[in-house]
Amino acid sequence: MAFGRAVLAAEWIKIRSVRSTVWALGLALVLSAGLGALIARSFRADIEDVVNFHPVVAGLYSVTIGQLALVVFGVLLVGSEYSSGTIRASLAAVPIRGAFFGGKVLAGGVVALGVSVVTVPVTFLVAQAALGPYGTTLGADGVLPSLVGACVYLTLICVFSIGVATLLRSSVVSLGILLPLLFLGSQGLGNVPVLKSVLQYFPDQAGMVLMRIGGPQEDPRFGQDYGPWGALALLVAWTSVALLAGYVTLRRRDT
Repeated sequence: MAFGRAVLAAEWIKIRSVRSTVWALGLALVLSAGLGALIARSFRADIEDVVNFHPVVAGLYSVTIGQLALVVFGVLLVGSEYSSGTIRASLAAVPIRGAFFGGKVLAGGVVALGVSVVTVPVTFLVAQAALGPYGTTLGADGVLPSLVGACVYLTLICVFSIGVATLLRSSVVSLGILLPLLFLGSQGLGNVPVLKSVLQYFPDQAGMVLMRIGGPQEDPRFGQDYGPWGALALLVAWTSVALLAGYVTLRRRDT
């Protein structure tokens, strides 16, 4: 027990001492809330032309951009150790690689959850204020499940990124794959008919369903073939596979 606490304490010190990871966490809030206000103002200005308008969509869509900051945080949490060479010292201090990896995942996941619990409601409230008379409230029907879903998604996508970065052992390569994949998928490729049958099962698309900001499930243009519980199962599966692959790589390969 004391050893586990020591491992977590060491990971917490690393998170606080690396300036880039702290900036990434702050950027998640700034991007989500700032873009949320801009999107909401845009909707309000042309409310009559918005197809299938829903205040929750206006309030949480910017989270699909803000997630990129948490992806960067998750990748840097691992990748910075490989790029700086401190991974050797870390594994010398914690030779049990399962404990080392578990501590890093747990520390990163807890921080991501904490950031998400702040970012999601702040983003939602800022966007609703920008929507003015077209906004909704935290107590409105369906809002709370969307907010909880957004927090769960942001946390899982960060942990997923930790697994990918451990597998690839490079911040540059990991970000070069994850950022375009998540950004382009969320920005429309997932709705292209020829690609949708495959891309709808990718993490970012499952996240939109979990947040209830995707199209109606019965809409063949935008809806997915599964609901929020299916989306949660997909995200857990993606995250589990990434973590397992990362752990196997860490255990079998030298630093």
